[in-house]
Amino acid sequence: MGALRDEDLPYYTYEDYKLWSDEWEIIYGVAYAMSPAPMIEHQSISANIAWQLKELLSECEKCRSLLPVDWKIAEDTVVQPDNLVICHTPRNSAYLTKAPNIIFEILSKSTATKDKNLKYKLYEAEGVEHYIIVDPKEQVAKVYKLHEGKYIKVCDATDEKVEFSLEKCVQGKIAFDFEKIW
Repeated sequence: MGALRDEDLPYYTYEDYKLWSDEWEIIYGVAYAMSPAPMIEHQSISANIAWQLKELLSECEKCRSLLPVDWKIAEDTVVQPDNLVICHTPRNSAYLTKAPNIIFEILSKSTATKDKNLKYKLYEAEGVEHYIIVDPKEQVAKVYKLHEGKYIKVCDATDEKVEFSLEKCVQGKIAFDFEKIW
């Protein structure tokens, strides 16, 4: 899988990516800087998401929540979702190779367009079952579920609980409380 690209732009791979010292992602060979560092509000929301996911998955031996970690989709595509849930054991300790079950991306001024468009399409194509786009400014989370290969919008969550199915999880599903992330 790949996207049309301008042949005049540099083309990067995972081998290039491993040499970089700052925070980056590469999508279809195009480098995206992950800077400046996330603002305090972004980090606070991410911490609240991580805490709640850890609590919700505490009884499950197959599923776990992670903070940003490399997900190597292809040699020219490596992303670091803000928060994610996996229900498999990674084969590699350096990065994920299988699609996470749930991904949360928290919008910031520098990543909003990428998160709402490019990553939306990428995660949909890669089979991420649940994609949540969190907007700190509006205090709303757009919740999407994969259905027949396409995302359908489940809701705009602000202060309600939303159930996420996790087939491999002991519980089968979790009820995430969006009121607790703000």
